[in-house]
Amino acid sequence: MSKREKQAIGQQILAAFRAAGAQEVAPDLLLPAETLLDLYGEDIRARAYVTQDPIRGEMMLRPDFTVPVVQMHMQNGAEPARYCYLGEVFRKQDHGETRPEHPRDNEYLQAGFELFARDPDADAEVFALFHSVLKPLGLQASMGDMDLLMDAVRALPLSGARRAALLHHIWRPRRFAKALARFAAPSEPRAWADSTAPWTGLRSPEEMQARLDRLRADAAEAPLPALWVARLERLFAIDAPAPEALRELRGLAADIPDIAPAVDRLERNLGLLAARGIDVAAIRFDASHGRHTMEYYDGMTFSFTAPGRADWPPVATGGRYDALAAVLGQAQGRSIPAVGGIIRPGLVHELGGPVLGKSA
Repeated sequence: MSKREKQAIGQQILAAFRAAGAQEVAPDLLLPAETLLDLYGEDIRARAYVTQDPIRGEMMLRPDFTVPVVQMHMQNGAEPARYCYLGEVFRKQDHGETRPEHPRDNEYLQAGFELFARDPDADAEVFALFHSVLKPLGLQASMGDMDLLMDAVRALPLSGARRAALLHHIWRPRRFAKALARFAAPSEPRAWADSTAPWTGLRSPEEMQARLDRLRADAAEAPLPALWVARLERLFAIDAPAPEALRELRGLAADIPDIAPAVDRLERNLGLLAARGIDVAAIRFDASHGRHTMEYYDGMTFSFTAPGRADWPPVATGGRYDALAAVLGQAQGRSIPAVGGIIRPGLVHELGGPVLGKSA
């Protein structure tokens, strides 16, 4: 497949995004590494291509478009605002546990759409747009909601420190499961004898004492009741056609009342999609869907996958990222909800594109 063919598909997708009211933008290829490291931590370094510039310092080839688009919007964007873009992103292969990668993922073309708006219909607008653009390809649409999962974790009868640890690992299912199992098990008795030996190491005595205090507090905490572990596992396991999943979530909300607002939002979004002519029974709702997407998504997530191509990454992915937009807008004193997504023109071409969809 030539770059020209992928670019042609990408331009068709851009045309559909522009028809939906988006302004085309072209973020820089090289991004300051400091910003990305502050947002994602050192984990991003293992997945991004890093270079050193004598003037600008450490730089990264863009691993995605969302961060530079948000930064650009916070500088001078109006409200509401819709943006679209087309260009290459660059990611190293990941041999860790966070998510499976694909041979095409080192460098591939992305066509994307981002919506900055306070409109409660924004989730439905973006999902419906991608559904319309991709409809000719017969893809499987799936949805999730990270806010639903995080609300459930916040509802656990645990200390703030333990809840924070679970929230930190929520995008890393194996680490999350290990932490949950540890918090549900009785603490092993330990002897915390005070020592007169001198402090050694790079940390200050105050830092080491604070660490010891945290360990003592954690060891003294009661284990998480098995009932709550079962409720959480039941939530994470929900994977069904959206209307059926909604019924399951309604039942679970009786045991975890904190998830009720997220369940209400899901019901409203499904109603909005149905009003746009989308068969919501054909959409799968996977409660753990967002745990395998970008870590900045904190609300609705979605993907469109090719049936029979289990070795492929999704043809399209997206979701809501309000917290990321708030963090990147702090310097300008701005905060606005945001939702968006990307399509891989190369995979669209392999599926027999072009796409000729129009906005819903």
